[in-house]
Amino acid sequence: MEKIRIDKWLWAARFYKTRSLAADEIIKGRVQVNGQQAKPAREIAVGDLVSVRKGDPATLVRVCGLSSVRGPATVASRLYEETPESVAAREQAAEMRRLAPEPAHDMAARRPTKRDRRRIDLMRGK
Repeated sequence: MEKIRIDKWLWAARFYKTRSLAADEIIKGRVQVNGQQAKPAREIAVGDLVSVRKGDPATLVRVCGLSSVRGPATVASRLYEETPESVAAREQAAEMRRLAPEPAHDMAARRPTKRDRRRIDLMRGK
């Protein structure tokens, strides 16, 4: 059975831009293999479950292929398959972000003017 280091696979599957970035994230505990913490030299095989926390929520993928070379994105996307639970969690997180946008985005990307500040002070009762 063929196996490959997890840091090499994450780099080849285009989860991280460099192998050293992948190794750093693995050391920080942001990558798990089959529900267990991994080390950069941990070997994975086809069928393993890999959890990658790059954002919120974590991405859970099943290893479908192994490669030690980084190729185009179309080839890299064939190395893994995202689980239905991960897809649902990602879509739910996107929906939550859409329904509750960041309050600072309403300010039209600018600081309050002197006039705006005076209006804010009036509303606060100062």
